[in-house]
Amino acid sequence: MIYVPKNAWADAAKTVEACEAIMKAEHGSVEPDLAITLTGKKGPKKGKVMKKVLQKKVLQTLTALPHGVIKMSSDIPGLVETSTNVATIATTKKAVEMATSQRSSVGSENAEICTAVRTIFELGGAETKHNDGYPGWKPNLDSPVLAVAKKTYHALYNKDPEVKAVHAGLECGIIGERYPGMDMLSFGPTLEAVHSPDEKIFIDSVDKYWQFLLGILKNVA
Repeated sequence: MIYVPKNAWADAAKTVEACEAIMKAEHGSVEPDLAITLTGKKGPKKGKVMKKVLQKKVLQTLTALPHGVIKMSSDIPGLVETSTNVATIATTKKAVEMATSQRSSVGSENAEICTAVRTIFELGGAETKHNDGYPGWKPNLDSPVLAVAKKTYHALYNKDPEVKAVHAGLECGIIGERYPGMDMLSFGPTLEAVHSPDEKIFIDSVDKYWQFLLGILKNVA
């Protein structure tokens, strides 16, 4: 919610209209139904708003924060290697709280972007906290167990598997951090809408996954 003085309402409406035109020009091809509207209702007679100094710090920090892809993988075409995003912004009675998320398959790059984001917050006068997150897990296309898995898949289904890397946190990163050098790959049955109320598993893919797993274990023994 934004408080706008009555005598500034017309100017605010023009600003929103101009922003909508800019956003449509920039993102219309991917968001054809994009719309930005300004609707108003009578605010409280007495209300607290951010002091202008704090408003400036918050807006400057948001403007400075990187958002999106930081680096693409040099090993796998089209794969995002490192990224950061502004996740949530909440205003409490005592503070403005912002949460950001950093991801990378390379641990040192993840540490670097985390440091950059923390520095921007601190330059804006904010206190920062950082949780552990997921360690990086860099794809290894020369993995011996991957080679076994590819041969096993072809033997079972008479076609080559699609080998992919994903830009997300996986348990393999945690395992690899505790057991450096362990050769790993991640696979499983087909899932949809993961980590949401609509998450589902395709039952017919479970047996295929199970037979594939047994075949890999047999061939690496």
